[in-house]
Amino acid sequence: MSMFVRVEVDPSVARQPDLARKLVEVCPVDIFAQNQDRTLRIVEENQDECVLCDLCIQACPAGTVRLIKLYE
Repeated sequence: MSMFVRVEVDPSVARQPDLARKLVEVCPVDIFAQNQDRTLRIVEENQDECVLCDLCIQACPAGTVRLIKLYE
């Protein structure tokens, strides 16, 4: 399976249960999940489903969520 996008989330966001929940809620392709302790987990196998909607970027403080395109 080829990866076209890598999602990175700042650890300060990943540790905040409210922001983690918000990311889970806004992502239309389930890239984010919450661990039992309510911290954020990126669902690695779903990253290639990213539709570049930017909802995750809009849901968090500027610069704390990054979508890195692995193609030109």
